Amino acid sequence: MNIHVFEMPLDFGASRHGSDMGPSAIRLAGLRPRLEGLGHTVSYSYPIIINPNDYDNPGNPKAKYLKPIVKACTQLAHELEQSVASQQFPLVLGGDHSILLGTLAGLAAAYQKRNIKLGVLYVDAHADFNTDETTPSGNIHGECLAASCGYGLPELTNVYFAGQKVDPANVCFVGSRDLDPGEKLLMKKAGVTVFSMSDIDRQGFPAILKQVTQFFKERVDAVHVSFDMDVLDPMFAPGTGIPLAAGMTNREALLLMEEMYNTGLVHSAEIVEVNPVLDIRNQTAQLAVELAARLLGDTIY
Repeated sequence: MNIHVFEMPLDFGASRHGSDMGPSAIRLAGLRPRLEGLGHTVSYSYPIIINPNDYDNPGNPKAKYLKPIVKACTQLAHELEQSVASQQFPLVLGGDHSILLGTLAGLAAAYQKRNIKLGVLYVDAHADFNTDETTPSGNIHGECLAASCGYGLPELTNVYFAGQKVDPANVCFVGSRDLDPGEKLLMKKAGVTVFSMSDIDRQGFPAILKQVTQFFKERVDAVHVSFDMDVLDPMFAPGTGIPLAAGMTNREALLLMEEMYNTGLVHSAEIVEVNPVLDIRNQTAQLAVELAARLLGDTIY
């Protein structure tokens, strides 16, 4: 498989900075040799340059740093559309989760031309389904998925091209455990599917895995996996901007990636919110490499 890695050192979307160094941390943790060892070819792109002066003015308090985020994500969307057209597997490394705006816009633009139905597996402690009307922080990394589903500010919903990038009926969350009141109401209205940490505790992870894989097999032609490292318990991934206790284990996350590979439906992925400033001996970045490897065909035996 031809894997095209996009490094997106964008952390305007979060309150705590440092995830802009996440892509290089993952690269230095051995991503390329790990994937090449599985028989893949790997190419790299560095699509944006961040102007430090842009940090001086956050702008709209309900959508901070809107202009630089939209600019960067529009450029990423163009790059991803070209990558898909070239029959590559785009692997996007963040940065904070606001990069999803560009990722899904590029994928949607490419897939709509080919009449391919897109689904999104959102592995995250948070839902990122706020809008400017519900956000408690004004951080766009908490609004990115709602905007991609067509809810929120026009500047966000219309990144790269006007309108919805993914049908919320084809969005599945796994590992959610910190949802804001306003976004929960919008998620129920939109009709997304959620497997929270409570669901995992009640049903057991194998049962959740079966439901997740069946969800996509019944609905879509291609799946994008968006993996936020804060879905993991901090004992396994300390280097994230919003660490929360009682998260997924490394074993659960690795198995989820392996099972998603086995569906044959995953054609793109992104890994976000690796923050080396908060990490311990780069262990979060190293786990990100292992997650990518499992999603791209690695097995224990």
